[in-house]
Amino acid sequence: MTLIWLYYVIAVIIILFDQWTKWIVVHSMEIGERIPLIENVLYFTSHRNQGAAFGILQGQMWFFYIVTVFVVGFIVYYIQKEAKKSILLGVSLGLILGGAIGNFIDRVFRGEVVDFIDTFIFTYNFPIFNVADSALCVGVALIFIKIINDERIAKGKK
Repeated sequence: MTLIWLYYVIAVIIILFDQWTKWIVVHSMEIGERIPLIENVLYFTSHRNQGAAFGILQGQMWFFYIVTVFVVGFIVYYIQKEAKKSILLGVSLGLILGGAIGNFIDRVFRGEVVDFIDTFIFTYNFPIFNVADSALCVGVALIFIKIINDERIAKGKK
């Protein structure tokens, strides 16, 4: 029995948690309002983004709609074809799928993405992000780990 259903459950959990946290921010904070969680390290800051990561491509919503539809289609296809072979790959793709759909929902229904996790790494104010962004980054990082591990195993067999 394959665990493919688990990867979709992960995506749904990410989508629900992402949308719930964004709903809280939208309904309980003013844009620009900042709530300190750990002074000089971590804040909840209500922010909106009409672009991609780090605010690039501001206002290019049609581009994001098209790209996201293709990305989601590719991820679903890849889960069906390749995730049977690796739990790590399946979990990674589930995280990426959930993150992509979470931000896509914002773009379609709000015309912008709600961001609120505001961190300072030493003195650097990292761009504000959300749960969907986190899931995307963790998913991509796990894929890199899998690729490195697969390469190490392949070299060991030679």
